Amino acid sequence: MRILIADDEVVSRTILERTVKGWGHEVVAASDGEAAWAALRADDAPKLAILDWVMPGLEGPEVCRRARALGRPVPTYTILLTSKNDSQDVVAGLESGADDYVVKPFDRAELQSRIRVGERVVALQQAFADRVRELEDSLARIHRLQGLIPVCAWCRRVRSDQNYWQSVEQYMAEVTDCRISHGICPTCLEREAREPEAPA
Repeated sequence: MRILIADDEVVSRTILERTVKGWGHEVVAASDGEAAWAALRADDAPKLAILDWVMPGLEGPEVCRRARALGRPVPTYTILLTSKNDSQDVVAGLESGADDYVVKPFDRAELQSRIRVGERVVALQQAFADRVRELEDSLARIHRLQGLIPVCAWCRRVRSDQNYWQSVEQYMAEVTDCRISHGICPTCLEREAREPEAPA
Protein backbone atom coordinates (compact mmCIF):
# COMPACT_ATOMS: atom_id res chain seq x y z
CA MET A 1 0.00 0.00 0.00
CA ARG A 2 1.13 3.58 -0.72
CA ILE A 3 1.44 5.47 2.56
CA LEU A 4 1.98 9.20 2.98
CA ILE A 5 4.33 10.16 5.80
CA ALA A 6 4.33 13.84 6.75
CA ASP A 7 6.72 15.15 9.40
CA ASP A 8 8.83 18.30 9.40
CA GLU A 9 11.53 16.71 11.58
CA VAL A 10 14.03 15.00 9.28
CA VAL A 11 15.18 12.38 11.78
CA SER A 12 11.65 11.39 12.81
CA ARG A 13 10.50 11.26 9.20
CA THR A 14 13.50 9.17 8.11
CA ILE A 15 13.00 6.65 10.93
CA LEU A 16 9.32 6.36 10.13
CA GLU A 17 9.99 6.00 6.40
CA ARG A 18 12.48 3.18 6.94
CA THR A 19 10.16 1.44 9.37
CA VAL A 20 7.16 1.56 7.06
CA LYS A 21 9.20 0.54 4.01
CA GLY A 22 10.54 -2.38 6.02
CA TRP A 23 6.95 -3.61 6.34
CA GLY A 24 6.66 -3.71 2.56
CA HIS A 25 4.83 -0.44 1.90
CA GLU A 26 5.57 2.26 -0.67
CA VAL A 27 6.22 5.60 1.01
CA VAL A 28 5.37 9.12 -0.16
CA ALA A 29 7.18 11.64 2.05
CA ALA A 30 6.19 15.22 2.86
CA SER A 31 8.13 17.70 5.01
CA ASP A 32 5.23 20.02 5.88
CA GLY A 33 1.47 20.28 5.94
CA GLU A 34 1.15 22.00 2.57
CA ALA A 35 3.06 19.19 0.83
CA ALA A 36 0.93 16.61 2.66
CA TRP A 37 -2.28 18.33 1.56
CA ALA A 38 -1.05 18.51 -2.05
CA ALA A 39 -0.40 14.74 -2.01
CA LEU A 40 -3.81 13.96 -0.50
CA ARG A 41 -5.83 16.03 -2.95
CA ALA A 42 -4.09 14.49 -5.98
CA ASP A 43 -6.01 11.98 -8.10
CA ASP A 44 -3.59 9.21 -7.11
CA ALA A 45 -3.57 10.10 -3.41
CA PRO A 46 -2.17 7.46 -1.04
CA LYS A 47 -4.85 5.38 0.66
CA LEU A 48 -3.27 5.82 4.09
CA ALA A 49 -1.47 8.77 5.69
CA ILE A 50 0.57 9.15 8.87
CA LEU A 51 0.63 12.83 9.79
CA ASP A 52 2.59 14.70 12.43
CA TRP A 53 0.39 17.08 14.41
CA VAL A 54 2.69 20.14 14.50
CA MET A 55 4.01 21.07 11.04
CA PRO A 56 4.74 24.32 9.19
CA GLY A 57 1.99 25.66 6.96
CA LEU A 58 -0.84 23.29 7.83
CA GLU A 59 -0.96 21.21 10.99
CA GLY A 60 -1.97 17.57 10.95
CA PRO A 61 -5.56 18.07 12.14
CA GLU A 62 -6.20 20.68 9.45
CA VAL A 63 -4.86 18.32 6.79
CA CYS A 64 -7.23 15.63 8.14
CA ARG A 65 -10.13 18.07 8.01
CA ARG A 66 -9.43 19.03 4.40
CA ALA A 67 -8.91 15.44 3.29
CA ARG A 68 -12.23 14.42 4.85
CA ALA A 69 -14.00 17.33 3.14
CA LEU A 70 -12.99 16.00 -0.29
CA GLY A 71 -15.87 13.54 0.04
CA ARG A 72 -14.24 10.75 -1.92
CA PRO A 73 -15.94 7.32 -2.01
CA VAL A 74 -12.78 5.85 -0.47
CA PRO A 75 -11.22 8.57 1.71
CA THR A 76 -7.60 8.36 2.80
CA TYR A 77 -7.26 6.65 6.18
CA THR A 78 -5.40 9.14 8.37
CA ILE A 79 -3.33 8.48 11.49
CA LEU A 80 -2.14 11.40 13.61
CA LEU A 81 1.31 10.77 15.07
CA THR A 82 2.18 13.24 17.84
CA SER A 83 3.67 13.77 21.25
CA LYS A 84 0.35 15.28 22.41
CA ASN A 85 -1.16 12.63 24.65
CA ASP A 86 -3.78 14.38 26.77
CA SER A 87 -7.31 13.03 26.36
CA GLN A 88 -8.41 16.45 25.11
CA ASP A 89 -5.76 16.28 22.38
CA VAL A 90 -6.89 12.80 21.36
CA VAL A 91 -10.49 13.98 21.14
CA ALA A 92 -9.50 17.09 19.16
CA GLY A 93 -7.43 14.99 16.75
CA LEU A 94 -10.20 12.50 16.11
CA GLU A 95 -12.81 15.26 15.83
CA SER A 96 -10.71 16.86 13.10
CA GLY A 97 -11.35 13.81 10.93
CA ALA A 98 -8.39 11.59 11.81
CA ASP A 99 -9.18 7.88 11.85
CA ASP A 100 -6.57 6.97 14.45
CA TYR A 101 -4.08 8.48 16.86
CA VAL A 102 -0.59 7.28 17.83
CA VAL A 103 1.59 8.93 20.46
CA LYS A 104 5.32 9.60 19.96
CA PRO A 105 7.68 7.90 20.48
CA PHE A 106 5.69 5.22 18.70
CA ASP A 107 5.81 1.53 19.49
CA ARG A 108 6.66 -0.36 16.28
CA ALA A 109 4.26 -3.24 16.93
CA GLU A 110 1.42 -0.87 17.81
CA LEU A 111 1.95 1.28 14.73
CA GLN A 112 2.10 -1.77 12.47
CA SER A 113 -1.16 -3.07 13.94
CA ARG A 114 -2.86 0.28 13.41
CA ILE A 115 -1.66 0.39 9.80
CA ARG A 116 -3.13 -3.09 9.29
CA VAL A 117 -6.44 -1.86 10.69
CA GLY A 118 -6.27 1.01 8.20
CA GLU A 119 -5.63 -1.43 5.34
CA ARG A 120 -8.69 -3.47 6.31
CA VAL A 121 -10.88 -0.36 6.54
CA VAL A 122 -9.68 0.90 3.14
CA ALA A 123 -10.32 -2.54 1.57
CA LEU A 124 -13.87 -2.60 2.97
CA GLN A 125 -14.57 0.94 1.77
CA GLN A 126 -13.24 0.09 -1.70
CA ALA A 127 -15.40 -3.03 -1.91
CA PHE A 128 -18.44 -1.01 -0.84
CA ALA A 129 -17.69 1.75 -3.37
CA ASP A 130 -17.30 -0.85 -6.15
CA ARG A 131 -20.64 -2.41 -5.21
CA VAL A 132 -22.38 0.97 -5.21
CA ARG A 133 -20.96 1.71 -8.67
CA GLU A 134 -22.23 -1.66 -9.96
CA LEU A 135 -25.70 -0.94 -8.58
CA GLU A 136 -25.72 2.52 -10.15
CA ASP A 137 -24.78 1.01 -13.53
CA SER A 138 -27.55 -1.57 -13.18
CA LEU A 139 -30.11 1.11 -12.30
CA ALA A 140 -29.02 3.14 -15.32
CA ARG A 141 -29.61 0.15 -17.60
CA ILE A 142 -33.02 -0.50 -16.01
CA HIS A 143 -33.95 3.16 -16.50
CA ARG A 144 -33.13 2.89 -20.20
CA LEU A 145 -35.41 -0.15 -20.54
CA GLN A 146 -38.33 1.57 -18.81
CA GLY A 147 -38.69 4.19 -21.53
CA LEU A 148 -40.47 3.98 -24.87
CA ILE A 149 -38.64 1.69 -27.32
CA PRO A 150 -39.20 2.66 -31.00
CA VAL A 151 -39.62 -0.49 -33.12
CA CYS A 152 -40.16 -0.56 -36.87
CA ALA A 153 -43.63 -2.00 -37.64
CA TRP A 154 -42.33 -3.76 -40.74
CA CYS A 155 -38.85 -5.12 -40.06
CA ARG A 156 -39.00 -5.04 -36.24
CA ARG A 157 -35.65 -3.26 -35.92
CA VAL A 158 -35.12 -0.97 -32.94
CA ARG A 159 -34.02 2.68 -33.13
CA SER A 160 -31.21 3.45 -30.66
CA ASP A 161 -30.65 6.74 -28.83
CA GLN A 162 -28.19 7.68 -31.59
CA ASN A 163 -30.97 7.32 -34.20
CA TYR A 164 -29.38 4.15 -35.53
CA TRP A 165 -31.65 1.25 -36.51
CA GLN A 166 -30.43 -2.11 -35.28
CA SER A 167 -31.73 -5.59 -34.61
CA VAL A 168 -33.47 -6.37 -31.35
CA GLU A 169 -30.57 -8.65 -30.49
CA GLN A 170 -28.01 -5.87 -30.88
CA TYR A 171 -30.13 -3.41 -28.90
CA MET A 172 -30.69 -5.81 -25.99
CA ALA A 173 -26.99 -6.68 -25.87
CA GLU A 174 -26.14 -2.97 -25.50
CA VAL A 175 -28.63 -2.06 -22.79
CA THR A 176 -28.72 -5.31 -20.79
CA ASP A 177 -26.46 -8.18 -19.84
CA CYS A 178 -28.69 -10.72 -21.58
CA ARG A 179 -28.24 -12.42 -24.93
CA ILE A 180 -31.10 -13.58 -27.14
CA SER A 181 -31.28 -17.13 -28.45
CA HIS A 182 -33.63 -18.17 -31.28
CA GLY A 183 -36.07 -21.04 -31.49
CA ILE A 184 -39.52 -21.78 -32.92
CA CYS A 185 -42.57 -21.50 -30.69
CA PRO A 186 -45.25 -24.24 -30.90
CA THR A 187 -47.76 -21.91 -32.63
CA CYS A 188 -45.36 -21.01 -35.44
CA LEU A 189 -44.24 -24.62 -35.79
CA GLU A 190 -47.84 -25.78 -36.14
CA ARG A 191 -48.62 -23.02 -38.65
CA GLU A 192 -45.61 -23.88 -40.77
CA ALA A 193 -46.57 -27.56 -40.71
CA ARG A 194 -50.11 -26.74 -41.94
CA GLU A 195 -49.09 -24.49 -44.83
CA PRO A 196 -49.25 -26.35 -48.18
CA GLU A 197 -46.09 -26.73 -50.14
CA ALA A 198 -45.74 -24.49 -53.18
CA PRO A 199 -46.39 -26.23 -56.51
CA ALA A 200 -43.33 -27.49 -58.31
